[in-house]
Amino acid sequence: MILIDLTGKKALVTASSKGIGKGIAEVLSIAGADVIIVSRDPNNLSKAADDIYKKSGKKVFYIPADLTVREDLEKIVNEAHKLVGDIDIFIFNTGGPKPGYFEDINLEDWVYAFRLLIYPAVYLTKAFIEGMKRRGWGRIIYSTSIAVKEPILGLTLSNSLRISMAGLVRTLAKEYGRYGITVNAIMPGYIKTERVMEIAREKARTEGISIEEFLDSMINRIPTHRMGIPEEIGYLTAFLASEHASYINGAIIPIDGGLLNSSL
Repeated sequence: MILIDLTGKKALVTASSKGIGKGIAEVLSIAGADVIIVSRDPNNLSKAADDIYKKSGKKVFYIPADLTVREDLEKIVNEAHKLVGDIDIFIFNTGGPKPGYFEDINLEDWVYAFRLLIYPAVYLTKAFIEGMKRRGWGRIIYSTSIAVKEPILGLTLSNSLRISMAGLVRTLAKEYGRYGITVNAIMPGYIKTERVMEIAREKARTEGISIEEFLDSMINRIPTHRMGIPEEIGYLTAFLASEHASYINGAIIPIDGGLLNSSL
């Protein structure tokens, strides 16, 4: 039986006090990693750390920080080193930018979306990857969206900016694979989180139907006929972070219950 054992590995997961990020942090902690979670709200972080400890039996560290603030990114790097030393596993996850159609999005929204989705991913990757290179081992995993493969109507910012992560993944995989570092991305589909429910409520309002009707129509499009849960994203992430996935590099993997229609 193949078991995921991340004992001794130091992991940092952004946007991880709730939703997908928390699900990832929980599974990594259960697998034995020393985990740091990051989010803006100290109270949410403290609660998440307690919740994860109850399931894994391991202390979870946390750093309150806003990914869109440069000084907070510096804080993440400095405090992470003080808490656990060099980071072995870096998981970049973030909430989505403002939903809306192109004409609903102003230029300030575009700038903020870049500061949320792209800049912190690049900043933190640069901060952690050199230590991985020195040690000859590392895992970098970006949590993106199925919008990378198929644009989602009404999510202009996410559709436009998340696809750039695919280029970053492929580039870093080629540059750093020789150093024992793998770089991959996952593309969650409809996962039961506050973000998805927010989008569902807005689309239901726009279409003039109830939230229950909209959710039913959404779920009926998924071959598995259900939404995923955050822990399922965690299982895939833990595998990619493990030795068992050492030959998976530069991959961009959907985890969507079969929702995507594209062949490749």
